[in-house]
Amino acid sequence: MMTIEDIRTIALKLPKATEDIKWGNDLCFCIGEKMFSVTSLQPPVTVSFKVKDEEFDELCSRNGIVPAPYVAKHKWVLVEDMSKVSKKELGHYISQSYELVKAKLPKKKLKELGLENKI
Repeated sequence: MMTIEDIRTIALKLPKATEDIKWGNDLCFCIGEKMFSVTSLQPPVTVSFKVKDEEFDELCSRNGIVPAPYVAKHKWVLVEDMSKVSKKELGHYISQSYELVKAKLPKKKLKELGLENKI
């Protein structure tokens, strides 16, 4: 079963990723101050992230994965049951979310982060 530490390890391996606690009990992972993944610090462990438009409905049809509250319209999903995703799969989706969010950052922000040539 995936833990918060597993999620942290995946997210913080990504270039210039940062973490911050928001709303009192959510650990948020960001690139350029924009969130790409969120996990709750309260049990049970859950994680949310942005997915490609074409993957959203497919993922939400799986048991244990639902549209993420408040951000589903932006194609975010919430994994409520961590046993429904493998560590490899979770690594893929968190990395992909990072890339989707990074691609929307302004060029100026990418330059500040030293990522302007790494899109």
